[in-house]
Amino acid sequence: MFAITVLTEDGRRHVRASAGRLAELVNRLGGQDDRFLVVQRIPDLPEVFIQVWHEDGGDYVLEHRDGAPDRHFQTILDRPVSVITAMTRWACLEDEWGSGLNWTSLDLGLPEPPPPLELDEDEREKLDARIREVIVGGYETRAQLAEIAQDYLVSGNRRPVSPEQARWLVDRMWLERVEEQASWKGETDPERLSRAFTALEAAGITARENFTCCRTCGQAEIGAAGSPDARGHVYFHSQCTDSAAAGHGLALLYGGFDGSSDTTASIGREIVAALRETGLSVEWNGDPRQAITVVPLDWRKRLVG
Repeated sequence: MFAITVLTEDGRRHVRASAGRLAELVNRLGGQDDRFLVVQRIPDLPEVFIQVWHEDGGDYVLEHRDGAPDRHFQTILDRPVSVITAMTRWACLEDEWGSGLNWTSLDLGLPEPPPPLELDEDEREKLDARIREVIVGGYETRAQLAEIAQDYLVSGNRRPVSPEQARWLVDRMWLERVEEQASWKGETDPERLSRAFTALEAAGITARENFTCCRTCGQAEIGAAGSPDARGHVYFHSQCTDSAAAGHGLALLYGGFDGSSDTTASIGREIVAALRETGLSVEWNGDPRQAITVVPLDWRKRLVG
């Protein structure tokens, strides 16, 4: 798998797509609502991407940007295999990945920097704290974070943060986190958690991370989130994520789909075993009415975007 995320016109995200999956997505381009895709690195870096546009009967317009609007280039190709080769070499971080292609520079001009935020000290501290909290949580994309930054201080008709200011603020804080995580070595606790959830999903238990905004929504939606023949579920919602990111451990909500306390207890034991198998520490007294808590937990979740 490549350290990339592929975004398609229909809004789907393909995280860590394989070479075969990337080729499949390029080969199918051309129809309605499936005419382009954008490939970003993991972690996503501002102004760094490669993308292609193709409509049935036409050529493939391949573009890439390398850090700024004045580093945006385009080439026209007549076969999908040429696009797949270029995108694969880009995803593999090959030196001279674009050699042999006839690139032309697209002069899109440099955007004007946004005006300074007109916020008092308290508002700025609250906004920075909220964005940092969500970045540390690690599940939101840069675009989602920009929406949070834009909406966080809205009150009535007052919208003190413009879309451009939101993107500027988020990108600055995002890159700080990217630099910080570059020093992390080995598997982190959130990655162990994901590994346990993957194993539980394979065993017939619907397992979802950062699922919905709260317990009420989670309980209402978890039944439809996985396989129809799932035996039970486990998830944590975004408020649980915020708690884990703040260093308070992670509460997991779980249950059986037949409504039986015995089934719920059995599902709980499977969850605890899967978590411990990955090396995580778990607190649970066996009571199906009590949440399973992963603690202590070093929440260093690597950004994707």
